[in-house]
Amino acid sequence: MRILGLGTLAGAATVAYAAGEARAYTLRRVEVPLLPAGHPPLRVLHLSDLHLTPGQRAKQAWVAGLADLEPDLVVGTGDFLAHRDAVPPVLDSLGSLLDRPGVFVFGSNDYYEPAMRNPLRYLLPDDGRRHIDTPPLPWRTLRDTFTDSGWLDLSNASGRLKVGDLVFAFAGVDDPHLGYDDLAAVAGPAPDDADVRLGVAHAPYLRVLDQYARDGYDAILAGHTHGGQVCVPFVGALTTNCDLDAARARGLHRHPADSRPGDPGSAWLHVSAGLGTSPFVRLRVACRPEATLLTLVPR
Repeated sequence: MRILGLGTLAGAATVAYAAGEARAYTLRRVEVPLLPAGHPPLRVLHLSDLHLTPGQRAKQAWVAGLADLEPDLVVGTGDFLAHRDAVPPVLDSLGSLLDRPGVFVFGSNDYYEPAMRNPLRYLLPDDGRRHIDTPPLPWRTLRDTFTDSGWLDLSNASGRLKVGDLVFAFAGVDDPHLGYDDLAAVAGPAPDDADVRLGVAHAPYLRVLDQYARDGYDAILAGHTHGGQVCVPFVGALTTNCDLDAARARGLHRHPADSRPGDPGSAWLHVSAGLGTSPFVRLRVACRPEATLLTLVPR
């Protein structure tokens, strides 16, 4: 009985820690050498996987505070929503960030209402099943508000923005996890008359990363992985929920993994661990929810 009691206590402590970790919102700061020589730094705010519900007041307030960073560009890599009534809270949270240059794509959780499922399935190999049998979410309303604010919709599209005195060229795909990506729509060499070329996707599937790198994009931004969500100390992420290797489940890396800056057909890759979880199981282990301020510096 004593052993059982100790085990129960340890389990409760672990769950309490994981619940607290899921609410320990963290700003990461990373430098990426992408700018022309001698150019002053630019700041890019990478937001992903908010999975926001109307009742998540602390998360909403934390995201709203990111406007104080005054980024030069905002990149949203999907899964903003986790509730049918979440569009107003998402827009309120983003606030004046919508007045800044921005681009976005959507993820599967923007399209379909979440449902309770066994959380252990997240740690199992991908069986190819996709959950599109729940009611649709109001992603069109969110998209229209974003685009009315001047943000570029990069769902199977390319585009350009002036960021400061530089021209940024973008290529983006709709959610690869659902198979909505149309890589042919954005295939071809990255524009050589742009100062910075960025590829954007929700889920960092290798087919998407490979094309962006091969086409000459300088960097790729993605989310989806939740950084593994459950990580083991000294081991790291156990899964990425896609075919990206677990060693690159979050943070700044190269793609391909063994490439170096300047190698043809290679790019920087930044994967955000995101800010949310399933609304039904709000737990993280050794993987705090995050947004990232990418400071772009000269190459």
